[in-house]
Amino acid sequence: MLRITDDIAIEDWELTEQFTRAGGPGGQNVNKVSSAVELRFEAARSPNLPEPVKRRLQRLAGSRWTKEGAVVIRVEDTRHQARNREIARERLTELIRRAAERPKKRIPTRPTLASKKRRLEAKKKRGAVKAMRGPVDGD
Repeated sequence: MLRITDDIAIEDWELTEQFTRAGGPGGQNVNKVSSAVELRFEAARSPNLPEPVKRRLQRLAGSRWTKEGAVVIRVEDTRHQARNREIARERLTELIRRAAERPKKRIPTRPTLASKKRRLEAKKKRGAVKAMRGPVDGD
Protein backbone atom coordinates (compact mmCIF):
# COMPACT_ATOMS: atom_id res chain seq x y z
CA MET A 1 0.00 0.00 0.00
CA LEU A 2 1.21 3.49 -0.91
CA ARG A 3 0.22 6.06 1.73
CA ILE A 4 -0.24 9.56 0.26
CA THR A 5 -1.97 11.53 3.03
CA ASP A 6 -3.89 10.59 6.17
CA ASP A 7 -7.06 10.19 4.08
CA ILE A 8 -5.65 8.85 0.80
CA ALA A 9 -3.89 5.53 0.34
CA ILE A 10 -3.37 3.64 -2.93
CA GLU A 11 -3.59 -0.13 -2.96
CA ASP A 12 -0.89 -2.17 -4.69
CA TRP A 13 -3.39 -3.64 -7.17
CA GLU A 14 -4.05 -0.13 -8.58
CA LEU A 15 -0.41 0.19 -9.68
CA THR A 16 1.19 -1.67 -12.58
CA GLU A 17 4.89 -1.61 -13.31
CA GLN A 18 6.54 -2.45 -16.58
CA PHE A 19 10.29 -2.71 -16.98
CA THR A 20 12.15 -1.81 -20.17
CA ARG A 21 15.71 -1.23 -21.24
CA ALA A 22 16.92 2.25 -20.45
CA GLY A 23 19.03 4.41 -22.70
CA GLY A 24 22.11 6.29 -21.63
CA PRO A 25 25.31 5.14 -19.93
CA GLY A 26 25.79 1.62 -18.66
CA GLY A 27 28.09 -0.11 -21.13
CA GLN A 28 27.16 -3.61 -22.18
CA ASN A 29 24.84 -3.82 -19.19
CA VAL A 30 22.40 -1.34 -20.79
CA ASN A 31 21.60 -3.84 -23.56
CA LYS A 32 20.92 -6.73 -21.19
CA VAL A 33 19.14 -5.39 -18.11
CA SER A 34 15.68 -3.85 -18.03
CA SER A 35 16.31 -1.12 -15.48
CA ALA A 36 13.85 1.57 -16.63
CA VAL A 37 10.43 1.47 -14.98
CA GLU A 38 7.06 2.65 -16.26
CA LEU A 39 4.62 3.07 -13.37
CA ARG A 40 0.95 3.20 -14.35
CA PHE A 41 -1.79 4.30 -11.96
CA GLU A 42 -5.41 4.06 -13.10
CA ALA A 43 -6.42 7.32 -11.43
CA ALA A 44 -9.81 7.81 -13.10
CA ARG A 45 -11.04 4.41 -11.86
CA SER A 46 -9.44 4.56 -8.43
CA PRO A 47 -11.96 4.21 -5.58
CA ASN A 48 -9.47 5.79 -3.15
CA LEU A 49 -9.26 9.22 -4.81
CA PRO A 50 -12.02 11.79 -4.30
CA GLU A 51 -13.42 13.38 -7.47
CA PRO A 52 -11.94 16.88 -6.91
CA VAL A 53 -8.49 15.34 -6.39
CA LYS A 54 -8.86 13.40 -9.66
CA ARG A 55 -9.66 16.61 -11.55
CA ARG A 56 -6.68 18.47 -10.05
CA LEU A 57 -4.44 15.44 -10.69
CA GLN A 58 -5.44 15.41 -14.35
CA ARG A 59 -4.52 19.08 -14.68
CA LEU A 60 -1.20 18.65 -12.82
CA ALA A 61 -0.19 15.45 -14.65
CA GLY A 62 -0.46 17.10 -18.06
CA SER A 63 0.99 14.84 -20.76
CA ARG A 64 1.46 12.00 -18.25
CA TRP A 65 -2.34 11.61 -18.14
CA THR A 66 -3.59 9.16 -20.78
CA LYS A 67 -6.92 9.12 -22.63
CA GLU A 68 -7.98 6.15 -20.51
CA GLY A 69 -7.49 8.19 -17.32
CA ALA A 70 -4.21 6.70 -16.14
CA VAL A 71 -1.11 8.49 -14.88
CA VAL A 72 2.06 7.08 -16.45
CA ILE A 73 5.44 7.89 -14.89
CA ARG A 74 8.60 6.67 -16.63
CA VAL A 75 11.91 6.69 -14.74
CA GLU A 76 15.32 5.71 -16.07
CA ASP A 77 17.45 7.92 -13.83
CA THR A 78 19.72 5.24 -12.37
CA ARG A 79 21.18 1.93 -13.49
CA HIS A 80 19.36 0.08 -10.71
CA GLN A 81 15.83 -1.18 -11.27
CA ALA A 82 14.94 -1.06 -7.57
CA ARG A 83 16.03 2.56 -7.21
CA ASN A 84 14.07 3.56 -10.35
CA ARG A 85 10.96 1.88 -8.83
CA GLU A 86 11.40 3.93 -5.65
CA ILE A 87 11.84 7.17 -7.61
CA ALA A 88 8.71 6.46 -9.69
CA ARG A 89 6.62 5.80 -6.56
CA GLU A 90 8.00 8.96 -4.90
CA ARG A 91 7.09 11.05 -7.96
CA LEU A 92 3.57 9.60 -8.06
CA THR A 93 3.15 10.24 -4.34
CA GLU A 94 4.32 13.84 -4.69
CA LEU A 95 2.02 14.43 -7.68
CA ILE A 96 -1.05 13.11 -5.84
CA ARG A 97 -0.07 15.00 -2.68
CA ARG A 98 0.01 18.27 -4.68
CA ALA A 99 -3.38 17.41 -6.22
CA ALA A 100 -4.84 16.71 -2.77
CA GLU A 101 -4.10 20.25 -1.59
CA ARG A 102 -7.17 22.40 -1.98
CA PRO A 103 -6.14 25.68 -3.66
CA LYS A 104 -6.83 28.81 -1.66
CA LYS A 105 -9.72 30.88 -2.94
CA ARG A 106 -8.59 34.30 -4.11
CA ILE A 107 -10.15 37.16 -2.23
CA PRO A 108 -10.40 40.16 -4.59
CA THR A 109 -9.00 43.37 -3.11
CA ARG A 110 -9.18 46.98 -4.24
CA PRO A 111 -6.05 49.03 -4.99
CA THR A 112 -5.03 51.40 -2.20
CA LEU A 113 -5.21 55.18 -2.61
CA ALA A 114 -1.41 55.43 -2.48
CA SER A 115 -1.00 52.84 -5.27
CA LYS A 116 -3.51 54.74 -7.43
CA LYS A 117 -1.54 57.98 -6.88
CA ARG A 118 1.77 56.26 -7.73
CA ARG A 119 0.26 54.87 -10.93
CA LEU A 120 -1.07 58.26 -12.03
CA GLU A 121 2.25 59.95 -11.17
CA ALA A 122 4.14 57.40 -13.28
CA LYS A 123 1.74 57.98 -16.18
CA LYS A 124 2.26 61.76 -15.96
CA LYS A 125 6.03 61.31 -15.93
CA ARG A 126 5.92 59.02 -18.93
CA GLY A 127 3.61 61.43 -20.77
CA ALA A 128 6.02 64.31 -20.09
CA VAL A 129 8.94 62.29 -21.51
CA LYS A 130 6.96 61.56 -24.66
CA ALA A 131 5.84 65.20 -24.98
CA MET A 132 9.52 66.27 -25.00
CA ARG A 133 10.10 64.19 -28.13
CA GLY A 134 8.32 66.71 -30.36
CA PRO A 135 10.01 68.96 -32.96
CA VAL A 136 12.59 71.42 -31.65
CA ASP A 137 11.98 75.19 -32.12
CA GLY A 138 14.75 77.20 -33.76
CA ASP A 139 14.66 80.01 -31.17
